[in-house]
Amino acid sequence: MVEKMQRVAFKMKLLPGHKEEYIRRHDAIWPQLVNLLKEAGISEYSIYLDEETSTLFAFQKVSGKGGSQDLAIHDVVQQWWAHMADIMEVNPDQSPVSQPLEEVFFME
Repeated sequence: MVEKMQRVAFKMKLLPGHKEEYIRRHDAIWPQLVNLLKEAGISEYSIYLDEETSTLFAFQKVSGKGGSQDLAIHDVVQQWWAHMADIMEVNPDQSPVSQPLEEVFFME
């Protein structure tokens, strides 16, 4: 049985003035994190920044039921969260504060 590809979107908050550092850290994303994301069925992962509001909009394609938000049990994810915690709004466990977004239109 072929699993349906789902599109997942969510938003997060970058702390003001940290755009360049956010980009720098993602340009040097850890290979083990990329491998974990791919193994979890995540592809076409994009993050966009609305500089006016410091809102990050993330989009990913996921084969299966989960998404990057479901990988918290992995050490590399927790380490990445700690690495990013000083430039983003985070929860007490250092995960990014994120809100899922509802897809209201799609054109193929």
